[in-house]
Amino acid sequence: MTDRRRVVVTGVGVVSPCGVGRDAFWTGLNSEPPEGERRANDFDPAICFDNPKEARRTDRFAQMAMAAAAEALAQSGESTADPFRAGVIIGTGVGGLATLEEQIWAFHEKGPRRVSPFLVPMMMSNAAAAAVSMRYGWQGPCETTVTACAAGTHSIGNAARLIAGGRTDTMLAGGSEAAMTPVGVQGFTNMTALSSSGRSMPFDAERDGFMIGEGAGVLVLEELQMARGRGAPILAEILGSASTADAHHITAPAPGGAGAVACMELAMADAGLGPDRITHINAHGTSTPLNDAAEAEAINKLFGPTGPPVTSTKGVTGHALGAAGALEAAALILGMEHRLIPPTAGTRALDPELSTINLVLGDAIEWEPGPAMSNSFGFGGHNGTLILGPPPS
Repeated sequence: MTDRRRVVVTGVGVVSPCGVGRDAFWTGLNSEPPEGERRANDFDPAICFDNPKEARRTDRFAQMAMAAAAEALAQSGESTADPFRAGVIIGTGVGGLATLEEQIWAFHEKGPRRVSPFLVPMMMSNAAAAAVSMRYGWQGPCETTVTACAAGTHSIGNAARLIAGGRTDTMLAGGSEAAMTPVGVQGFTNMTALSSSGRSMPFDAERDGFMIGEGAGVLVLEELQMARGRGAPILAEILGSASTADAHHITAPAPGGAGAVACMELAMADAGLGPDRITHINAHGTSTPLNDAAEAEAINKLFGPTGPPVTSTKGVTGHALGAAGALEAAALILGMEHRLIPPTAGTRALDPELSTINLVLGDAIEWEPGPAMSNSFGFGGHNGTLILGPPPS
């Protein structure tokens, strides 16, 4: 629709393996990748809870979402929106897996009566969105997108549409994930999705799977005139988004990246832009052989070999599953602020068969911010693309 309202980003909050808080996250994206596991070791749940008991009754994935939301709102400033027109959409791929595993152990080792009465509210995938809405009293739509690795991207796109269409004036949107549990990690290991070398190296000739990560990214989205009226910091604009399905295979991408091509095309159409207007792509770039090959082919089909600079920040963060797209949207926004594109850390040499993409390697490159694309492609064939632009003049 041509008369839709414009949607801007006025706050960014991050919990990640390379830094807790947006400033530490940005520093981490431009540093050497951490060794080994990609856990958010610097995260302390106490920063977002009034007492330890409240924290213990909240799964880690929801704890991180609450911390990211608090940081985003602190940057955005006090909202002037009617609580009924303020909502939350926080996606996840897995939800409270740690709680589920702990309580299954308690059932088998200690007996049925020792299963926590908080099991269900802690493990349910909507726990993060619910906790955030209750914390701030936001009574508009409160939803959870569960589309595997595309959940964070879909959440932001869906939240922006609620504002653009006039249902809400402001939204907290993003994704959170804490699936690095013994069974969760072993499941990904046994399906041969994880790197056996212990390295995340997107689009590298020697890539051998992803490094699983955890974290949360949350954005404050707001209608443009409301944001201007209250003097909020305007960090970026949501120009467009799209969602498609491969309808092909539960884990493998469609041949030739067909679903990804369609998703990127629809997102650009939603933004009213052609491929020549896209100045940067934050790729899904998981470091798995099939995914990277399909995405590179899809990018080449749309942009050609001289297309915009491409990076995958998963070289540093690892793959945070349902939080990945939100972390990558945050990376795009911070890149606009710093006028830099981070390198694809961990990648030593671009796979010659994927040389049709303009991958940023080595060091960050200077960037004149313009419309930029963020891709997320999840198990089940879920595809999501966001188009973000710099703050409107």
